[in-house]
Amino acid sequence: MKQTVRIIGGQFRGKKLHFPAIEGLRPTPDRVRETLFNWLMHDIRDALCLDAFAGSGALGFEAFSRGAAKVTLLEKDPGAYINLQKQASLFNSPKLIVKKADSCVYLKQTSNKYDIIFLDPPFEKNYLPQCVELLTNSNSLVTGGLLYIESPHELALDQSIWQQLKLKHAGQVVYSLHKKR
Repeated sequence: MKQTVRIIGGQFRGKKLHFPAIEGLRPTPDRVRETLFNWLMHDIRDALCLDAFAGSGALGFEAFSRGAAKVTLLEKDPGAYINLQKQASLFNSPKLIVKKADSCVYLKQTSNKYDIIFLDPPFEKNYLPQCVELLTNSNSLVTGGLLYIESPHELALDQSIWQQLKLKHAGQVVYSLHKKR
């Protein structure tokens, strides 16, 4: 059986994205994406976005469909990376960039600046604390930029740097939106 996720809004609404069965790869569920992009409805158009642990690409392709100026999708797993390249090629757009990269290394080294960053890493790897620290101490996310986090539990972020805008629970997932001060 093919594993698919559907773009739920924007220009490519209804388009199916296929992804491989890879351990730890769990696309953001439709109802969570719907809520997230409702939160982002006034910020997504013309935004520079980074889907740091792209996996199926559900978040990045959804952002692209909803009018982001450019979306960079990062993926370390070779199978998921090849699949993301294939899926991105179907859109035939220079606004979609797929990179084979370790997200933590990328965040440490990049000089690119983003308006919105999606962090939804494999839960069992515990990448979130390191990634949030890298974003706290760099300019990868612009001041006033938005950070979306999906995790198995609520995270305590430094409130002098991160303003929590939204927080919800869905099953075993906690998802939140933060603004960089």
